[in-house]
Amino acid sequence: MIPRSQNRVWKFAAQLLFLQKNPEEQADILGSREYAIPSLPLHLFNLFQAFMEDPLIESTLQALQKNKFNAYLAESPQKANRIFFEKILPTLQVRTYTWGDSMTMRATGVLEELGKQSDKVPILTFDASFSQTQKIYWRKQALLADLFLTGTNALTQKGQLVNLDMIGNRIGGINFGPENVVIFVGINKIVPDIEAAMNRIRTIAAPKNAARHSGFHTPCIKTGTCMDCQSPDRICNSWLITEKSYPKGRISVILIKQELGL
Repeated sequence: MIPRSQNRVWKFAAQLLFLQKNPEEQADILGSREYAIPSLPLHLFNLFQAFMEDPLIESTLQALQKNKFNAYLAESPQKANRIFFEKILPTLQVRTYTWGDSMTMRATGVLEELGKQSDKVPILTFDASFSQTQKIYWRKQALLADLFLTGTNALTQKGQLVNLDMIGNRIGGINFGPENVVIFVGINKIVPDIEAAMNRIRTIAAPKNAARHSGFHTPCIKTGTCMDCQSPDRICNSWLITEKSYPKGRISVILIKQELGL
């Protein structure tokens, strides 16, 4: 438990760490590169990062719990897998499950293991053989699943989830429909607040996500930052900010102590 008197110190230090790891955001947050934070030597940065991680993680977990999320901490994707199968899944009644695209979630191997359980039926939405009409149909059906698995684009220190979607099926599943939601997230997604979360998504998550989809042609793939484009391939269409889990405990968050996903 972090003493209340230290909260402001930890928040300020976390902001310094975030800016050090994301220098492209200094101008947006500080207002001018004239006042940009100087780079730390690598060994000092690593020491500072290690010093910051545990208190930052603990305070973020506490914030999630305060916001009525079930919150878990895993040392690795493999440990996140065991938390899911040993602590979360046994408490749920799951006959159907589905998922939203997430590199972090896939790194845990939960989909492969779930696929071996014959009493649970997956609702497939990513089949390459589907027409666009079929994809939309099954993504609508996925909102009726008992369980929805995915990741999040950003997690604030106040315990808020921030996401940006192209179509809306992922944020739709987080927000409403499936009985239960489990979100897998790496510590690299932790940011100070909603503004920093949106900046992170515009300058890191969205451009990199666009780049990994072959055939997409958006300006951010070349510039590395959101250009507020009009491209038909634009993936930045719908925002979702999840302040609290409703009902309480509907959403479980497994925070993994590694840098994972985008």
